[in-house]
Amino acid sequence: MVPDLSQISGIGDYKEKSEKNRTLYLKGERAFLISNKNTIELRCDAQLSKTLQEDYESVMESRYFGKGGIEIVLTKQLSPQELEDLIRLSYNLS
Repeated sequence: MVPDLSQISGIGDYKEKSEKNRTLYLKGERAFLISNKNTIELRCDAQLSKTLQEDYESVMESRYFGKGGIEIVLTKQLSPQELEDLIRLSYNLS
């Protein structure tokens, strides 16, 4: 489940676009967050992506963003604050 974006500081205007099995969160025309059934996908830089994948088994390379992002299985392995920080970073990279 995606955290309430209205409660995350640093997140400005965005719009939601629902597709078959996912919801895209867009800043302008660029996605910064994709919510699937049990995962979320976010933009991040390659080094951070590599570090997170090494540290957390619930983090993998994003199918949507490729090497420019991560996919996180929502297992509560990352704290709510860590998820908010990653969402904010993804928003700012978009």
